[in-house]
Amino acid sequence: MEILIVGGGIGGLVLALSLHQAGVACRVFEAAPEIRPLGVGINLLPHAVRELTELGLQERLAQVAVETREVVFCNRFGQIIFREPRGRFAGYDWPQFSIHRGDLHAALVAALRERLGPDALALGARCVALDEDEDAGGVTARFADGGTARGAAAIGCDGVHSAVRRILHPDEGPPSWQGINMWRGVTRARPFLSGASMVIGGWLEVGKMVVYPIRGDVDGRGTQLVNWVAEIQSPRNVLQDWNLAGRLADFLPTFSGWRFEWLDVVALLEHSEAVLEYPMVDREPLPFWTRGRVTLLGDAAHPMYPRGSNGAGQAILDARVLAGCLKRDADVPAALRAYEAVRLAPAYQVVLANRSAGPDSILRTVHERSGDRPFERVEDVIRPEELAALSQNYQRIAGFERESLARRASFV
Repeated sequence: MEILIVGGGIGGLVLALSLHQAGVACRVFEAAPEIRPLGVGINLLPHAVRELTELGLQERLAQVAVETREVVFCNRFGQIIFREPRGRFAGYDWPQFSIHRGDLHAALVAALRERLGPDALALGARCVALDEDEDAGGVTARFADGGTARGAAAIGCDGVHSAVRRILHPDEGPPSWQGINMWRGVTRARPFLSGASMVIGGWLEVGKMVVYPIRGDVDGRGTQLVNWVAEIQSPRNVLQDWNLAGRLADFLPTFSGWRFEWLDVVALLEHSEAVLEYPMVDREPLPFWTRGRVTLLGDAAHPMYPRGSNGAGQAILDARVLAGCLKRDADVPAALRAYEAVRLAPAYQVVLANRSAGPDSILRTVHERSGDRPFERVEDVIRPEELAALSQNYQRIAGFERESLARRASFV
């Protein structure tokens, strides 16, 4: 039995490594002609790091990531609303990592080639069709260059513009855009707050920022590579593309007053090495991911707003659950259905939570109650127990509540 994995992003690579761990043969087919360090920073929460640890990757990732110490919510005046420890600093058995997407991807590719061999990842293989032959017990993937591959199943791990999703749901419309645009970049800067803090500040109506370091001491003098994300309500409806060049002039005026004692956001934006732009989009939940010997995983199955640091994490959970199902059940269509039964509803809970603001509800609540004015005491605006409840509710929905995560059995 060999599984065809369509897409060599984070979800597809973790699936391949997990299937190898489970003793299931597989190959990965990636449309891009070469591996390049695309994107900027992402955050891996403890539930995702647990799975990567079970794959023997924690030490490798720790060498290129920043171990996140805390998340800090603030208003646009730089006033702290809520601080919460994260990862091992919050008592988890696993760390939380902030990492450059390219560094994570490179680590996964290296592990794949070491463990499965250099031929396990095929580049320049853009899937255009899937032909199932249930009588023969297999599926054939057809690629744009005329090549084919046959396996026991095909897993669509090919992102928000998934070709496999279009095969299963040909009449689906475009992604859902609610008028929020994002600009992202990385800047070399001095450490701020704890030196390993993830800051989430402001609110969409007045500008929202997410800032955290993703590489430490890049110059031997303590300078960090800091990831930043700017979000605003905007009429600019651009095509979604992680590598679309953005312009400071389109969003910098919104953040012109963001110079805090502990972080100069304006300088951070102005000194960015590059600026990328794309609209914040997701898709409506699907009634099914699986048909016969074909299923979806990660952004191909459930693209979500990048709130709460859960996009990559949910793809990693998908991969681990699917590998476990294929390990335990030799009936491949049944294993795919079992995977969907476990993951579809929880993943869409996160999609809907992120759409309604997710953990950013903290910022929305303070913005609305304070009238977008500085406060004397945050306790006059929102009670500490209310802040904790908002955070804990999202942890429960997303699957990284500390005690439940520690008790849960391994997926594979």
